[in-house]
Amino acid sequence: MTAPTPRRTPAGAAVLREDVTEAIRAAVFEELAAVGYARMSIEGIARRAGVGKTAVYRRWKSKLSLVLDLVGAFAAQGLPAPASGSLYGDVRALLEVASHALRHPVASQVIPDLLVEAARHPEIAETVKAVLLDGQQGVMTQVVREAVARGELPGGTDPGKALDLAVGPLYWRLVVVRTPLPKGYVDELARAAVAALKA
Repeated sequence: MTAPTPRRTPAGAAVLREDVTEAIRAAVFEELAAVGYARMSIEGIARRAGVGKTAVYRRWKSKLSLVLDLVGAFAAQGLPAPASGSLYGDVRALLEVASHALRHPVASQVIPDLLVEAARHPEIAETVKAVLLDGQQGVMTQVVREAVARGELPGGTDPGKALDLAVGPLYWRLVVVRTPLPKGYVDELARAAVAALKA
């Protein structure tokens, strides 16, 4: 009686190694920061990740789908909702998280480039909106709702306006003008935003 022939794994059923996927994702950030989206290539990403181009193409069909997946993953993570017990404390906490993220060396290079590309690619625009706006909008909606419940803000306060007042100047300074934050800037901005909302 002959021994049964071992079953072979069907072609195309190879399991994608998570460590390789993570190396590629890290390489995308580095490549975006170094050369920007327009000059970024699958070849450059593969070289940085120490893998072949086929390893990248097995996971993503193009550099656009790769970047959208990567940026979308950050949108899915969301921001923790502050729970300081006061409007000022919550706005201050939101600004602290946002300023820390925007001052990150990679983010400071990648975000402005993606904003430029968003004007050319609707898919990028939608994903960038999810990352830069929707998550913070959801957090600010909760901050406003709780402030109204505590009597700190009148009912009907617009969370979108609150977000514009609080985070808008931060984006302007860190992403557009690209200047360092003066000492105490986040505290002053939080106080100014709260005063404007209560006016």
